[in-house]
Amino acid sequence: MTLVTDVRLRRVLDSRGNPTVEADVRTESGGFGRAKAPSGASTGEYEAIELPVGEAIANAREMAIPRLVGDVYAGNQRDIDAALHAADGTDDFSQIGANSAVAISMAAAKAAADVLGAPLFQHLGGTFRGDTFPTPLGNVVGGGEHAADATHIQEFLAAPIGAPSVEEAVFANAAVHAAVGDLLDEHGVACGKGDEGAWAPSIDDSRAFELVAEAIETVEDEVGFEIGLGLDIAGAELYDDGVYRYGETVRDTDEQIEYVAGLVDEYDLVYVEDPLDEDDFEGYVELTERVGTETLVCGDDLFVTNVDRLERGIEMGAANSILIKPNQIGTLSDTVEAVERARRNGYDPVISHRSGETEDTTIAHLAVATDAPFIKTGAVGGERTAKLNELIRIEHNA
Repeated sequence: MTLVTDVRLRRVLDSRGNPTVEADVRTESGGFGRAKAPSGASTGEYEAIELPVGEAIANAREMAIPRLVGDVYAGNQRDIDAALHAADGTDDFSQIGANSAVAISMAAAKAAADVLGAPLFQHLGGTFRGDTFPTPLGNVVGGGEHAADATHIQEFLAAPIGAPSVEEAVFANAAVHAAVGDLLDEHGVACGKGDEGAWAPSIDDSRAFELVAEAIETVEDEVGFEIGLGLDIAGAELYDDGVYRYGETVRDTDEQIEYVAGLVDEYDLVYVEDPLDEDDFEGYVELTERVGTETLVCGDDLFVTNVDRLERGIEMGAANSILIKPNQIGTLSDTVEAVERARRNGYDPVISHRSGETEDTTIAHLAVATDAPFIKTGAVGGERTAKLNELIRIEHNA
């Protein structure tokens, strides 16, 4: 049986050295699951609320765990997540914290999978065909909120859309990351790495485009398949008093749309995330009409994995894909609902990590279970490669 018999919460480290919530869930038949909540730096205004870790743990122990232990079956994910919602009583998990909620939700799913003796993706997705896997998007140059004194655009992404397997895609992204590092060294640009393991050089956006495009071309020649270029612009972080500020360069909304459309044309971008402010649905509509047949226009801060905001975007024609982050909405059930709503309406779901990550691999299984076409996991770094290596394992064992 999968009746929950114990839920334990503790404080552990994330990849930035900050505290986060880890949950253990046990069932009466010996099933066990453990999961950790990630945390974002570039966060949307409409995300579920992450509480200070001590407060989140204390509140969840008082309000959520008594509703779960002895009363709910881990094998029914919707019941688990409904109990978390009932315990919190708000629409944004501001009482128990989305960090506690998502850790418990994911740990319960793992405990249920453990009882079945099945991998998590099978438990989440039912019968698995094993004929499609997500293309990993790898952050190779980063700035914005992820690195100081670097590019204004937050992420320059390698997208190995022509890779014949997840394994080859993973190694292609790592090769692009290495090639960028070599080019920076050749040009005498010393730099460290940002939160997600991407290079964080003190160069402007135009120079970053040149270096990443050159690195991609070099690796394409080596691997023999197409690697596209993508961006996370993090428009909400650039937006201030009605304009987008790139250092001394200032663009109004029309100029920002024109600028992004120009980048799509110039660099054949396959993916553009958060090109505009998180409240500018109308601007997303205009940009999507301009470039939506050429590239994925992805809403992260725009949608925050929330079906109500996604539905508004669908009705208006704003964007054509949605970034999916379980901790933005708080539970796996809500996450899967957003994925399913997107797919039914022709929006591509992109499963994503956060800048503050852990070695937890749940999102790798979620991407496979939901047949998502893309996953953002980074390219290097232990908390990033944990997801990438798990994807390779799933592919090899399918």
